[in-house]
Amino acid sequence: MAKVKFPKASQVDIMLLLEGTFPYVSGGVSSWVNQIVRGFPQWRFGAVFLGSQREDYEEFKYDLPDNLVHLEEHYLHGGQPKPVVTPCQGNPEGFDAIRRLHEWFLNHQQGILPEEMKSLAFYRDSPHGVDFIQFLHGERSWDFIAEKYRSRCTDPSFVDYFWTVRNMHTPVWQLAEIAANLIPARLYHTVSTGYAGFLGALLHHATGRTLLLSEHGIYTKERRIDILHNEWILDRRNPLQKDLTEVSYYRELWIRFFETLGRFCYDAAGTTISLFEGARQREIADGAPPERTRVIPNGIDLSRFSPLRRQRPAVPPPIIALLGRVVPIKDVKTFIRSLRILSSHIPDVQGWIVGPTDEAPHYAEECRRLAESLAVADRIFFKGFMDPRELFPQIGLLALTSISEGLPLVALEGYAAGIPLVATDVGSCRQLVEGVGEEDEALGHAGAVVPINNPQAVAEACLTLLSDQDVWQKAQAAAVARVERFYTQKRMFAEYRQLYEEGLAPWQA
Repeated sequence: MAKVKFPKASQVDIMLLLEGTFPYVSGGVSSWVNQIVRGFPQWRFGAVFLGSQREDYEEFKYDLPDNLVHLEEHYLHGGQPKPVVTPCQGNPEGFDAIRRLHEWFLNHQQGILPEEMKSLAFYRDSPHGVDFIQFLHGERSWDFIAEKYRSRCTDPSFVDYFWTVRNMHTPVWQLAEIAANLIPARLYHTVSTGYAGFLGALLHHATGRTLLLSEHGIYTKERRIDILHNEWILDRRNPLQKDLTEVSYYRELWIRFFETLGRFCYDAAGTTISLFEGARQREIADGAPPERTRVIPNGIDLSRFSPLRRQRPAVPPPIIALLGRVVPIKDVKTFIRSLRILSSHIPDVQGWIVGPTDEAPHYAEECRRLAESLAVADRIFFKGFMDPRELFPQIGLLALTSISEGLPLVALEGYAAGIPLVATDVGSCRQLVEGVGEEDEALGHAGAVVPINNPQAVAEACLTLLSDQDVWQKAQAAAVARVERFYTQKRMFAEYRQLYEEGLAPWQA
């Protein structure tokens, strides 16, 4: 891999805090980050990329914008150096604060987050809190973990519990070091809760600068989905002990950990931005103060895609594209199964899967084998990356079979090119297809909404749109009208410009 030169600066206006996205991952949130930075050339941006391990990422997927003047990367599970073993008792006041944090989370209280834990000194300075050495080697740390094991853990192995707790919490101290050594910024903007959101909260409390939080999906919900499907999390129950309605103890422990990070971030954010009203309500339920939340939908540059309408055929091509990463959360298998059903009605139908396959290669291979086993390998095409402007003139429909979405940019881009959408009823997809509110709903349906994990429903919706030219053309017209009315880049930029100006104003030079 060619060595990439990272831009460095001594200070920036806006520091973006990015977990597992731009510039190493393409599409979705990464495209939005790229769009935002380029949309505000008057400000100097910095970015902190947080990843799992360096080997999980390849090269940059984007050219860095000229006004992104600082970039640094950190890996939270990559074998970072550990301090020398140093026996110590541990600070009693510090561990009392940790105990109160646990109670704060378990009781779902707002506004009483232990003040000590907002300070970087708590994590870095032994007399003021619990530093990394105390966490790793302090007797009070051992006693606290043992106490929680006896009182709460339902797994019989203390060794497993001990190491799970150690591995889970170690990044917290690493993030405190990143915050302490980060160059100055006048405003912080995180695009998720989780580790990036926790870093943002630490930076806000340390500097007094405004923290903005923009959530495209709900981080804790998506982590919950990942955790429930992950095989690396311990589950010692034998088959006779497993109740399919119950989550294993360690999965539940990880879920609660990310929920705690989320509440820490919501508590610190000056404004929490969601893409649609349903997501805003979910954030409030997860701990975001309602008065500090607002909705700003995604918006796109119409001029990039509207000329493609002139290239659209009069009748729908029998090609359906799923545009997205080939990962379990996109439920690509349901798309493949729906093509098997559709092929009985439209002999020349094709399914194009347009997106990277390297993020979850085992899943991508399972998808290929599924296509072969269903005898549709000759009509399912894994296209890899394609420029949407090259793709859109060739297809009849876009399909999203995801089990979780925010407000997908690909749907808006497809709309701008005049392409109807068949999507599962997740995130804002129903709002995008059917509209919300009297003015929006009057524009008509821009496709169809179907239940998750239902290949038959996907196939039937695609069949209706592809086989009835009148329905297809009306859906095209609704798609174009909706994106032009409600989802423009101009509209989105105006709202973010206001937030940036408000956050930067107190720190003008």
